Amino acid sequence: MQKRTKKPDIESTFKSLDTEECIDIYFYRPIGYRWALLFHKLEVSPNAVTIAAIFIGVAAGICFYFQNILINVAGMLLLVWANSYDSADGQLARMTGKTSPMGRILDGFCGDLWFIAIYAAICLRLTPQWGVWIWVFAAMTGFSHTTQASMADYYRNVHLFFLKGKAGSEWANSATLKENHKKMSWKKDFIHKLFNTSYIGYTARQERQSPKLQQMMKIIREKYADEAPEWFRKAFREKSLPLMKYTNMLSFNTRVMALFISLFMNMPCLYFVFEITALNIMLIYMIVKHEHICARFTKRLMLPDNQFPLHE
Repeated sequence: MQKRTKKPDIESTFKSLDTEECIDIYFYRPIGYRWALLFHKLEVSPNAVTIAAIFIGVAAGICFYFQNILINVAGMLLLVWANSYDSADGQLARMTGKTSPMGRILDGFCGDLWFIAIYAAICLRLTPQWGVWIWVFAAMTGFSHTTQASMADYYRNVHLFFLKGKAGSEWANSATLKENHKKMSWKKDFIHKLFNTSYIGYTARQERQSPKLQQMMKIIREKYADEAPEWFRKAFREKSLPLMKYTNMLSFNTRVMALFISLFMNMPCLYFVFEITALNIMLIYMIVKHEHICARFTKRLMLPDNQFPLHE
């Protein structure tokens, strides 16, 4: 009699409960889990699911060009569908153990393409009233959006690194990426090397915006060979955990709710205003707070091992 393989439970496909948002836990993750089970049964790869999500999300963005609420609602539903696939690809990767740097890069590229389509559609929709200035406004908003999503992703993965270790995090540093990049051949690994070039630049920008964190990580690498002591892991998680709500709000759900509200009001430009004001304030607060935490931990890490204070 053939032994049946046990179906993985849904919580095993989460990154961690520390970093999951309520709307993801109770909506996107359950839907993504069912998609992941189906794709696993059909032997569809996580990267193929990501590519499908790209096409659905871009189609959603195109729908926002039209000043027709029914078409806009269709776009909203498509965007929800695309995001359920974006959830499913990661859950499928964790379910099957098929995680890869290429998958991480492709996953980030997926969200970028969605919002490029959304921004372009809104700009084309508003050009008759705003002229070229709506494109300037959108460019400013897009720069803010990229920075917000990038730093939210970075802090989330740093948290996961100390919570679950290297295996449970997608955190990377540019020095290691550059070393791996040198080992790749343009002839044999052209696609991987091309994506890795972009990823190195992406990671380097994250590092430039978090100097205190980089100083802290340098001490951990030198003093503990990248394996932080248990006291530090617990203490860092305690301080970092309250900031995880900001990483979630700066990622997808909050900004998409603002987008949908602005479309229902037939004032999509309000979405750009929300990005530049509310989300940038949140970003600045998150970076300042996280850097302050890292600076305090750096002072503690520089003490001899027998002089660590039990409490701050």
